[in-house]
Amino acid sequence: MTSMPKQQWPMLDRRKVLLGAAAVGGFLALDVGALLFATNTVGPRRLTPQTFVDGFRTVFGQHAGYRVNHAKGVAVSGYFDSNGDGQQLSSAAVFARGITPVLGRFSFGNGNPRVPDDPSLARGLGLVFGFPSDEQWRMALLNLPVFPDNSPQGFYDRLLAGKPVPATGKPDPAAMARFLADHPETARAMEIIKANPPTPGFADSTYRSLITFYFVNADGVRTPVRWSLVPMQPARPAFRGDNGMFDALIASMRTGPLRWRLLLTVGAPDDPVADATLPWPPDRRTVDAGVLTLDTVETERPGNSRDVNFDPMVLPDGIEPSDDPLLSARSAVYGASYRIRSREAQTSPPEVQVDEVQT
Repeated sequence: MTSMPKQQWPMLDRRKVLLGAAAVGGFLALDVGALLFATNTVGPRRLTPQTFVDGFRTVFGQHAGYRVNHAKGVAVSGYFDSNGDGQQLSSAAVFARGITPVLGRFSFGNGNPRVPDDPSLARGLGLVFGFPSDEQWRMALLNLPVFPDNSPQGFYDRLLAGKPVPATGKPDPAAMARFLADHPETARAMEIIKANPPTPGFADSTYRSLITFYFVNADGVRTPVRWSLVPMQPARPAFRGDNGMFDALIASMRTGPLRWRLLLTVGAPDDPVADATLPWPPDRRTVDAGVLTLDTVETERPGNSRDVNFDPMVLPDGIEPSDDPLLSARSAVYGASYRIRSREAQTSPPEVQVDEVQT
């Protein structure tokens, strides 16, 4: 497999990130959050991006300079080696045979940058394919089999229901029970998640888009697709300590690159395309599009993927959003969080310090 020489990697800065995002599509210049508010498409109580930001900070506390969710993380980079087979579904440049540079970030789904590593927490993998070109593909993946919610309102209600009670440090069981009674779709999704226990670490996790997108090929054929990154390395137990899972990831990457196979799952006409709590049948056709290799890991700092907004609506030609209501809401909230933390100085260094990990 071809390796990318290190000197080819561009220096990432916020201005380039913003310019790249704007070039992907003119619609990104719009204030998506204002549009959602005006059209009342993010819930009956007119939820706004700021409502979500305030909700995360109510639950996890205010941590200046950090993401309001997925606050604890580590920066990675590498490349995608396309085998060309993805072109049968999409004309996106990333699926042409060859190498595309990739920036990424592993994280936990939690707004506390000091949260102790816990296998039960959702693991995130944010990726941007093709930086610094105008043909970027950004994604925010999770290690879950389905998404717990099918609407922005459901996500917001679950966020607040999970707020820890000061006396116990854990969510109020009664509040969560009331939430689940009001949201049977989340109760069903939680059962699916429980039936698929997580792997020990980041490196052996499968990461999924969960939300449906449409792929459009050179002939104009539009196909519903969900995708996953399936690990090519075996499980490795976590290290001891509050950063044990991150430390194990760092140690693994020091011994050699980590790889995932990109599988594109093709939806059938009757498969749900606007409800991420519902899985597609396991017998759906998949296309092996190539291999993602991550070979560099760094402490988060100015200039690496700490400064990337992994907005899932930043799409190249050949990939289009579905009508899933989570997509536009996530884009708006991600953008609001990015703008806020870009104006803030971090009051404390990142919890995960790569150079301090002993292998």
